[in-house]
Amino acid sequence: MPPRSNPTARQGRLGAELRKMREAAGATAREAAALLGSGQTQISHIEAGRFGVSEDRLRRLAAFYACDDRQLVDSLVAMANERGGGWWEEYRGILAPKALDLAEMEHHATGLRTMEIAHIPGLLQTEAHVRAAFSYVDPELPPSELDPRVEYRMRRQAVIDRAPPLPYDVVVHEAALRIKVGGTVVARAQLAHILNASDRENVTVRVIPFSAEDFAGAGHSMLFVRGCVPQLDTVQLDAAHGSTFLDAEPQLKPYRARLDRVGRSALDPGKSRELIHRIATDM
Repeated sequence: MPPRSNPTARQGRLGAELRKMREAAGATAREAAALLGSGQTQISHIEAGRFGVSEDRLRRLAAFYACDDRQLVDSLVAMANERGGGWWEEYRGILAPKALDLAEMEHHATGLRTMEIAHIPGLLQTEAHVRAAFSYVDPELPPSELDPRVEYRMRRQAVIDRAPPLPYDVVVHEAALRIKVGGTVVARAQLAHILNASDRENVTVRVIPFSAEDFAGAGHSMLFVRGCVPQLDTVQLDAAHGSTFLDAEPQLKPYRARLDRVGRSALDPGKSRELIHRIATDM
């Protein structure tokens, strides 16, 4: 079987975790290859996500690397045993691969935490808001490009409706709530939608008000995707060129701390609801 030409972020993550495990053990790719009776090239392909790995081989490698973290190994085995893609594969060749990677990460997450300063969180956006936001680009997208993007974002939102419920913790700045994306009617409907979503037991919405005195600002969006074990957590950042994924522990640690610190500037859920109601009334 030829190697994958474009492995998904999840396939790459599996290989990267095996590489981290090998390097932590001080083992070489040649030694790993000898254990499996293969060549170094195959080990390189596995660690780059271009080849899959069977459960038996993965467990043999983990034992050889003296990894005693059973939860991590079991989580990697579950990743290795995944067969076929999810609904997002319908958009391959239509949308950017990293957009599909994000939906896959959300699908496998055990919890989501997001911070938004200037935007409404994507999983809480109404269809009218999404369409208005995607229409505000230069050059303007034709319907053949716009419609799939809108549909795709709306389909992603099913992740917070699944069973068992996925914990979704949202911290959003008042500034984002007051921006009238799509006009006043669309903006009011958007705020009503956020209030309705916050009625769910698994969704927590907290607002950082303009009056907060201990908030110094954080200009970019951030989504923290919690994995089955902390080692498989991922941070997703938005940029003009698309998504960036961070998964190294030295990168994850400060983002965990930033989410906690920003959260301390936010109102509690009850007061956040009151503020959202006032903003909607003011429009």
